[in-house]
Amino acid sequence: MTKATVELSETNFDEEVTKSSTPVLVDLWAAWCGPCRMIAPLVEEFADRYQGKLKVGKLNVDDHPQIASLFRVMNIPTLLFFKEGKEIDRVVGIIPKEELARRIEKVVG
Repeated sequence: MTKATVELSETNFDEEVTKSSTPVLVDLWAAWCGPCRMIAPLVEEFADRYQGKLKVGKLNVDDHPQIASLFRVMNIPTLLFFKEGKEIDRVVGIIPKEELARRIEKVVG
């Protein structure tokens, strides 16, 4: 069983996100962030469910602050949705599972 999420960093962000032919959901998080830990299982569940249709990347903002600042991420968790290399949607904080599912459907639809 392969892991459904990709660990993102400065070295692979461009390749995995902006050059991806598949829509990408980027989860910006940190180990100390309680809400990040709350949304993580949901992100993993959607990564499994949409494998092949949606790439899901995890970016630790403590390890890679440059990317967080590049996308002007002020609060975590932040979920960024990319299609054809461009950010098309963003979620800051915790949202209900149904709302996240709806936004993912819009991106992969």
